[in-house]
Formats: sequence, C-alpha cells, structure tokens
Amino acid sequence: MQNTKLLLTSLTFVGLLALAGCSFPGVYKIDIQQGNVVTQDMIDQLRPGMTRRQVRFIMGNPLIQDTFNTNRWDYLYSLQPGGGKRQQERMSVFFNESDQLVSLSGDFMPGVSRDQEILGGSGDTTVSPTAQPEQPAAQPEKPAKPGSVEESIQREIDTIETTPVPTPAPLEIQ
Repeated sequence: MQNTKLLLTSLTFVGLLALAGCSFPGVYKIDIQQGNVVTQDMIDQLRPGMTRRQVRFIMGNPLIQDTFNTNRWDYLYSLQPGGGKRQQERMSVFFNESDQLVSLSGDFMPGVSRDQEILGGSGDTTVSPTAQPEQPAAQPEKPAKPGSVEESIQREIDTIETTPVPTPAPLEIQ
C-alpha cells in the first residue's frame, strides 16, 4: 500500500513536470513561412505589357495557376512568427490573350515602395545627365617597388596574351 501510494505520487509529480515543460517560457518556437515572398519593390518593377516570362523573372513561379482561368496567376504568402498571429498577403496577376500583363489585384499596388516612404523619396527613378556626383581627381599610380610581390604580379599581368572570343554568326530567319 505504501509503495503504491509512493509510486502514484511520483508518477503524478513526473507528469506535472512534463506538462510544465511544454509551456515553459523561453522555449523556442519556429517561424512558419509558406508561399511566395512578394515585396512592394517586386510589384513596382511590373509594367503593363510585360510577358509571362518577364513577370516570372521578377515575381518567381506563381503558387496557384488556375486551370480554368489560365490568364490569372496567384501569389500567396503567409508568415506565422513563433507563437504569434498569422499574417497573410495575396497578389493576383492577370494577363490578356496575347500573354501580356494587364492588371494586378491584392494587398500590394504599384506606387512608392516602403523603403522610399521611410527615406522620404518621391518614387521618381529618372536620372538627369547633368546631376553627376563629383569625383575626386585621379591620382597617378605609383610604380611597384622592384622585387616586391606587386611587381611580380604586374609582370605576370603584362605578359598575358589576350585571345578574342569567337562570336557566332547570326541565325538566318526564313
């Protein structure tokens, strides 16, 4: 009787410790990512009239290609931080009959990227030819000291003979 009571008490104590270990603070819980990572910068690169190959290059392979509507690609992304609330983003890309990008719908829209919002940029990516940063004046290169490693490397580089790369003849279109 005494042994049974001791055994039952010890099993209860071990069971309680095992349950307490499951919810012990500090236990690492992994982040769960699923789907395609889609960023605002990716969406900003998309332009109407792009081909499917160009869109695939920027966005990656779509997560869902509808068999009944071949002109629609869906990109889904969900992230659940360890123990946190699940976040989900969706993006749909639509093409016309000639496989050109027509429209977008979802959580992202073309416009100013988050980085530009943070930095206060306008989203204008044009470069004016007159506004070039000033470059410091080029200083003449000092010759390497005789017998140094630099001199031996420079001597090897100077003795290299270049061979032209053959260019193939263009294909004739018939």
